[in-house]
Amino acid sequence: MARTLQNFICQSCGAVSGKWAGKCEACGAWNSISEESSGGIAPVLESKRGRRIRLLPLTGEEPEAPRIQSGIGEFDRVCGGGIVPGSALLVGGDPGIGKSTLLLQIVAALARRGCRTVYISGEESVAQIRMRAKRMELSEAPVELGVETRLGNILATIEGGGEAKAPAVIIIDSIQTVMADAIDAAPGTVTQLRASTQELVRAAKRSGCAVIMVGHVTKDGQIAGPRVIEHMVDTVLYFEGDRGHQFRILRGVKNRFGPTDEIGVFEMTGMGLQQVENPSALFLAGRKEHVSGSAVFAGIEGTRPVLVEIQALVAPSSLGTPRRAVVGWDSGRLAMVLAVLDARCGLTLGASDVYLNVAGGLRISEPAADLAVAAALVSSYTGVPVRASSVVFGEISLSGEIRPVTQTEARLKEAAKLGFTRAMTPAGIIPLPAAISLDEIPLLARLVEDFQEQAESRNG
Repeated sequence: MARTLQNFICQSCGAVSGKWAGKCEACGAWNSISEESSGGIAPVLESKRGRRIRLLPLTGEEPEAPRIQSGIGEFDRVCGGGIVPGSALLVGGDPGIGKSTLLLQIVAALARRGCRTVYISGEESVAQIRMRAKRMELSEAPVELGVETRLGNILATIEGGGEAKAPAVIIIDSIQTVMADAIDAAPGTVTQLRASTQELVRAAKRSGCAVIMVGHVTKDGQIAGPRVIEHMVDTVLYFEGDRGHQFRILRGVKNRFGPTDEIGVFEMTGMGLQQVENPSALFLAGRKEHVSGSAVFAGIEGTRPVLVEIQALVAPSSLGTPRRAVVGWDSGRLAMVLAVLDARCGLTLGASDVYLNVAGGLRISEPAADLAVAAALVSSYTGVPVRASSVVFGEISLSGEIRPVTQTEARLKEAAKLGFTRAMTPAGIIPLPAAISLDEIPLLARLVEDFQEQAESRNG
C-alpha cells in the first residue's frame, strides 16, 4: 500500500526538509517550518518509455499575441499594451494600498467594452463589493460577482461548459484564500499556494481566459509564499505607494509579453484611482524654488522619463553615531555617495545627521540619481540652492568621476517639456533640445567647488 508523504515545509521560502527544525537552513527564518501532507504517494518509476518530442527550428513566422485593452492607459502600458488572452497575472501590494479598487475598475472598464468579466472574492462579500462599486459609480457595469474559495469551483467557472461561455478575464482576490480539496493543508500555506497557482495557470492556458490573481505581501514587501509562484505566472505587478501620499505606482517586475520595469501612475481619490498621464508635473507640484537641499532628478522608469524632486537635509549631530534616514532610495547607495564626498571632495559629512527623501512616494533604483543626490546633499550642507530651472542626473564612480547614463535625450526632452532650461549632466556629446543648456560635470569635486564658491560669495 502506498504511503502518504509527510513533509516539513518552510512557510517563508518553501524549502522542504525531512524533519522539523526551529530555523530554516535555506532562508534563516525562525519558527516557519510546519508539517504538511503532500496529498500524494511515494513516486514510482515508470518502466514505459515516453514518446519523442517533436522538435522545431528556431526560425518561423509567429503572429503577435493579441491584446485585450481595458481603456485604462496606465494599466495597459504596464502590461505591454493590454492583457494577453490566456495569460496569468499576479498583482501584489501592501494591505489597503488599493489593489482591489484598481482591479474592480479594470474589470468594469473591460465589461463596458463588451468583455465578459468575473470578479471572485475570497475575502469580501458581494454586498461589500457592491458598496465599493457604488461609491466609485461602477454599479452599472455588467461585471459578474462571486464569493468562493474552493479551487474546483473556480476552475469550473474559468473553463465554462455547456451553454456557459468562458469569461475573457477573471479576478481572483486573493490567491491566499484559495483552497484545493485534494491537499491536506490550510489555505495560504506553501503547498496550497503552489498547487492552486499551478492549476489556475493551466486552466488559463486551456480556456484562453486571462486570470489576474491578487497576492498579499510580507513585511519585507515581497509577495507571500514561495518565489515559485512568481515564476509560474506570466506577469508580476507590484502596486506601491505611501499612504501619506495620494500617488500610487503600478510597477511591472516581470512580463513575458512586454517590457519590465514599466510603471503606471495613479492618484487615489474619493471616486477611486485616477490615472496620471503626466506624472512629472504631479511629482513636482508644490515644489518651492530657491530652497537649499532640493534637486530635480530626471529619471527613467521603464520606457518613460519621470522628473522627481530629491530632498536632503544635513544637520549637526549630537549622537556618537550620526543618523542616516533614507526614504525612496537605496541606503547603501547613499553611504557610497557620502564616502565619495568625504574622500574625493573634502566634505566632512561623517559627523552630521543625513536625511534623504524622494518626494511623492516614488522609489528610485537607477544609479543615474547619484549626481542629483550629491547636489541635494551639497546644497543642504552649503546652504546654496540648486537653480530652480535645472535638472540633474549622472552616475558617480568611486573615483569621483561622473559617468554617462542611458536615454539622455529622453530625459532632456521631458525636462524641456516642463519648462526647465538647464541640465547638470556628465561630460559628453549629447543631442540637445533647443530649450536646454548643459553644465557638463566631469568630476564631482567641480560641483562641490561651485557650491562652495557661491556660499563664500554670499557670506562675503
